[in-house]
Amino acid sequence: MYMTIDENKIEEIAKQVSPAVISIVVTKDLPKVEGFYKMPYKGKDFMVPKLNKKVREEIKVGGGSGFIVSENGIVLTNSHVVQDTKAKYTAFLDHQEGKKWNLEVIARDPIHDIAICKLENPPKQAVPYLKLASSTNLKLGQFVVAVGNALGEFSNTVSFGIISGLSRFITAQHKGKQTERLRGLIQTDAAINPGNSGGPLINMQGEVIGINTAVIYGAQSIGFSIPIDQAKKDIQDVKDYGRIRIPFLGIRYLILDEQTKQENNLPVDYGALVMRETLGDMAIIPGSSAHKAGIKEFDIILEADGKKITPELTLQDIIGNKEIGDDVMLKLLRGKHDKNVRLKLEEKKQ
Repeated sequence: MYMTIDENKIEEIAKQVSPAVISIVVTKDLPKVEGFYKMPYKGKDFMVPKLNKKVREEIKVGGGSGFIVSENGIVLTNSHVVQDTKAKYTAFLDHQEGKKWNLEVIARDPIHDIAICKLENPPKQAVPYLKLASSTNLKLGQFVVAVGNALGEFSNTVSFGIISGLSRFITAQHKGKQTERLRGLIQTDAAINPGNSGGPLINMQGEVIGINTAVIYGAQSIGFSIPIDQAKKDIQDVKDYGRIRIPFLGIRYLILDEQTKQENNLPVDYGALVMRETLGDMAIIPGSSAHKAGIKEFDIILEADGKKITPELTLQDIIGNKEIGDDVMLKLLRGKHDKNVRLKLEEKKQ
């Protein structure tokens, strides 16, 4: 027995949703490029731009998607789309071709790849916006529609598919760099292309259930979305506190595995080794929860709340599911002795 859906329903959803989906263009004020010159390196010639530092111009350096979620122009997108604090962000509304608005970044949640923005001086007429559903009771095989600024163009594109997986974990890459470890994602076979990042994943009621975030290159028909309930929590934080509140332990660490154990002659092949990343850093942030609990550099945190810390389940993964004020029990290895430490999570200072 085959599941079917009226194609008119997809057309209706696309018509309903598209006016509230925006294209985001990222620009920076950079020195003007006036030609190129060759630079030899290891037997090869590389083309290097000639920069006129006295003349600057606004250059497009990236783009993505977003969607409006309130009548006063609040926008949701991915944190990685608007991560550059020195860039300028411009929003284009598909239903108002040629018109654009400056986009103000209100708050970023890099742990969950969510950003909350606002249209500056939004249109005086009613701003179209999308209703946020719940992402707690999603089902495998459920029909969904993905909308976004595919391939960096200004026009919205629509794709249709199903939820093909739930509670997925991925390491996301943007511009060739490993930037995020994302958990609890919605997997879908609705086409998500470069530039779709930040666009909405829609249910058959025309409501948002996720924020499109990543594509697995080399795989066919696999894309991922952040469950909308996390974004709703972030929005509530901004309303209540003026910022997104992130629970914070206050340490720098290296996740251990068999290779790091062998290379550093360590006693265990799992856990989080508390250590500074570079010269001049601090392994434990002064005044943080970890500092108050007496955690020391070169302690190995073996478990958090009874969960073994591994490359597949890192300390950040465990802490990221906690709330500010929650207690966490850590099992440490200090020298040759185990030690249990209880601490209370505090807010990460912005």
